[in-house]
Amino acid sequence: MAAPGDLLLADGSIEAGPHRAVPPCRHFPECGGCQLQHVDDEAYGEFLKHRIASALAAQGLAAPDILTPHISPPMSRRRASLHAESRGRQVLLGFKAEKSHQVIDMRECFILRPELFALVAPLRKLMGDLLGKRGSGGVKMVLADQGVDVLLEKVSVEGLQASEALTAFAHGHGLARLSIDDGYGPQTRWEPEPVTVTLGTARHPSEGWDLRPPRAQESVLAEAPAFAGATSRGIAVPLPHGAFLQATAEGEAALVAAVGEAVGGASVVADLFAGLGTFALTLRGRVLAAEGARDAALALKSAANRAQRQVFVDHRDLFRRPYDVKELNRFEAVVLDPPRAGAKEQTVPLAASEVPRIAFVSCNPATFARDAKTLIDGGYRLDWVKPVGQFRWSTHVELAAMFVKRL
Repeated sequence: MAAPGDLLLADGSIEAGPHRAVPPCRHFPECGGCQLQHVDDEAYGEFLKHRIASALAAQGLAAPDILTPHISPPMSRRRASLHAESRGRQVLLGFKAEKSHQVIDMRECFILRPELFALVAPLRKLMGDLLGKRGSGGVKMVLADQGVDVLLEKVSVEGLQASEALTAFAHGHGLARLSIDDGYGPQTRWEPEPVTVTLGTARHPSEGWDLRPPRAQESVLAEAPAFAGATSRGIAVPLPHGAFLQATAEGEAALVAAVGEAVGGASVVADLFAGLGTFALTLRGRVLAAEGARDAALALKSAANRAQRQVFVDHRDLFRRPYDVKELNRFEAVVLDPPRAGAKEQTVPLAASEVPRIAFVSCNPATFARDAKTLIDGGYRLDWVKPVGQFRWSTHVELAAMFVKRL
């Protein structure tokens, strides 16, 4: 619980240094949602940079130019997974304590969007009713275009009265969608209109920014590099249950800007592990979007067709069927945004390819460094890395990086 610059005194107490901050939340440090509320943003930014540099060093790689980190502001997280536990008359709802099964009953939160936190108290009562006197479950919330999408896990709703109560809850709190997962997959119980999330809202900086929420403009505009690959209008993409969405709008904008800078003026681009199209829908020219999750691939295809975008969607498992060198050589740039496991299988043929530029997005510095070594050994140069702290005050580090093929 020390901060950089603190002093350890002879009696074992700590004398606060210049980078110590007063934790704003009453649940810190018990709550596992945050580990670093006691350090200021300067020290937190240095922590993000050090995590990346250390991961690269572990692979024998020198750190490139590590840019100024983006740190999403407080109360900007637009998705969350909470745990619920019923203990007779007491119902707990919140994040778990770090490395523990203990649920910290959330009474305030400085990372969630206000729209999400406003539902915590009502959901606590609802989960208590559904779980009975003893039980545990989960609550997943995502802020969509139409409002909050809520998925209740490990609960069952039986009978007309219980179903009507669930509908009344969803209607009364203006939910975009309410679903139940009793162990057999999500079942939608309330969805007045199809739920969507708008992607591709970042513009070229010379045109200004169109981000949600509006305050995101201030946190990204000053640091976002100019790039030639962004659309000026957002595209509403159907939001499947459990689909991946960047944690904050501000972090998404920072990653989109970094990817656009790395891709440059490329007019034929492959977006691998494309998801719902966070990057594919911001790129000009012809885009191949490969995604292994069927629901996400169909959602992206539907949105791209409706918007008449030149995005070809390939439902493809890149771990089992990565693109080979011949296929990759058709592209002027490649965007990689793999899950935490990285892109080991796809990186090998990519390293042997002649693709001029690679934009690599990662949520795991360790697997990124492993895959970066493969690319560098294959003839690529790592130009820069942009750290992105979407999970403010946590030890979770995300990044975007640019690789260029050496001549």
